[in-house]
Amino acid sequence: MPKNIKILHVLPSGTRQYNLHGWIAHKDDLCVGHIHMSVESNNRLKFLDAWVHDDHRRKGIYRELWNTRWQYVNEHYKGWNAYAWCKPMSLPLLLEKGFTTGDSTVYVEKEIGIENKPYGPSCFVSC
Repeated sequence: MPKNIKILHVLPSGTRQYNLHGWIAHKDDLCVGHIHMSVESNNRLKFLDAWVHDDHRRKGIYRELWNTRWQYVNEHYKGWNAYAWCKPMSLPLLLEKGFTTGDSTVYVEKEIGIENKPYGPSCFVSC
């Protein structure tokens, strides 16, 4: 990771998202990446979204953000369980850290109100 990039830990704010931690990678007062985590009930941590600015990708920023969060949870949440939903390109890092894969999911999308005609017979579908 470039030496002039620093990481800032954003603690939960006490508002409705009181359980959300964030780590921001910044350079010259500009956010170049971030990663988040949610503290849940039953001693569970949900690893959330991560993002790195296009101009700063492939420089180790994502890995450094991930490792910073990982160090924090190892210091403060021993005995808890962490889980995440990840994209295929992020999976190798999670497997490297000892995570195991669960069920697969597929992203689907539809713009609302554009076409309201049913496709095929009507039936209840639950996701």
